[in-house]
This record gives sequence, C-alpha cells and structure tokens, in this order.
Amino acid sequence: MGMEIGVLAVRRSVLINASPERVWQEFLTFDRMRRWFGTGHTLLRYEPRQGGWVELEVDISGAMTHFGGRVVVFDPSRELTFEDDWIPNQGWAVPTYLTLRLTPALGGTLVELLHHGFERVGPHAASEHRGYEAGWGMRQLEALRLVVEG
Repeated sequence: MGMEIGVLAVRRSVLINASPERVWQEFLTFDRMRRWFGTGHTLLRYEPRQGGWVELEVDISGAMTHFGGRVVVFDPSRELTFEDDWIPNQGWAVPTYLTLRLTPALGGTLVELLHHGFERVGPHAASEHRGYEAGWGMRQLEALRLVVEG
C-alpha cells in the first residue's frame, strides 16, 4: 500500500506511452534517475531501496542548498516516496514527502509527482504549501516522458 496523501499536496502528472514496468526502469539506478529527476536541481545521491537515501542540491539565491531524506516507500512499478527536508534539518520540525506514483491508464502510465505532508510542518503549513505549489513545474515529469518515449 502506498503513502497516504494529505489535503495539502502539490500535484503534477503526465501520461507516458509505456507500461509502468518500462517507466520504472528509470527509477532503478542513480544514473537513470539523474537523467530526468536531476533537471532543475542536481541529484547527488540516490539509493533505490526501502530505507535508502535521496539527496539533491538546488541553487537558492546564489547558495547551493541540499534537500532530501530517507526512502520510505519503494514499491517497484508503483511508487517511490522519500522524505523531503533541508539537509541538515534547517526547515520544519518534521519532513514533508515527495511521492512519484505510477498508475496504468489509457494504455500507458500516469506518473504523478506529489509533494505532500505540509499539514505536519506546523503553523505555517498553508503558506509553505502555497510556496511549493507555485514552485513545482513539469520539468522532471516531461524529462521522464522524453527519456521513456524517446
């Protein structure tokens, strides 16, 4: 069973013309994941297993800042969920989560990117959610689609 998604969630999705098993191949190694998920930020570490670690780096106002966390769901061909917090913990009392969910749909795969768990971060949950809603685009999902579909 996958991670439960709360009400404050950033949701982006793309339909890819391939099976979930084919799409999941791009989640299996650091190099494959870096090709598409490392766009817009840099993938520094990716351990594709339950309990593994994901770490990324992004330029925020000229300062390279790290984020990511422990893999909490690794369900092949269905879901990858990892903790998402600033490293070292410079952010919230508890991390949010980033989920990539694959669902068979219309002869292909619906890939959803969900940044969620903002309800857990404290009194500024709504404003944090708004900020991330404005910041997430389709860059990673479109890159994944191009990698898979060619």
